[in-house]
Amino acid sequence: MRVKSKWNLSDRERSLSETGGALAFILWRIAQQGTLNLENEGFQTDTNAQRLDIITEFLAFLLHLVDRMTAEQLTLEQRQEFISSTARHLADTMQENRTDAHGKGEYRQPLIDRLNERANDYAEFIFTDNEPGYAFRRYFGENVRSVMGERDNKWITDQVMDIEVPEALKPLRKALRDLLPSED
Repeated sequence: MRVKSKWNLSDRERSLSETGGALAFILWRIAQQGTLNLENEGFQTDTNAQRLDIITEFLAFLLHLVDRMTAEQLTLEQRQEFISSTARHLADTMQENRTDAHGKGEYRQPLIDRLNERANDYAEFIFTDNEPGYAFRRYFGENVRSVMGERDNKWITDQVMDIEVPEALKPLRKALRDLLPSED
């Protein structure tokens, strides 16, 4: 999957909020691609609402990875600003998509609540060498399995752990390298 992760005018310094907006767009694309990959592998999705539930699980996993991956690069305050900004942008996108799928309603807060819930859960898992550990990946796979259809449901966790996580990490790492200035 290719994602655009370089700024058009690279000579201008970007705020963490702007960077969070750009990253949110990329995370959404990665989550959409992961959902599409599962469908293309024959796993059952029946409605746009269900697809958005799968995307939600991808977003929660990816956002927590971003938080872990930037832990040494940003101060605590910078990380909070960056992650919060990214989450707000994701919530805005979810609002638009859920409104299209379900009609008018408040869809931002449920996403924020799920992101916070999963962040607390994922915080318990090992993350070493910029890689989520086995239990971390398995929990993500189980969360995706819980919102998928029944057909071939027992294989979804393995697909997510072994195929989707590595596929998602490639563009995520590139995006973080390109969007966040490194201290060399």
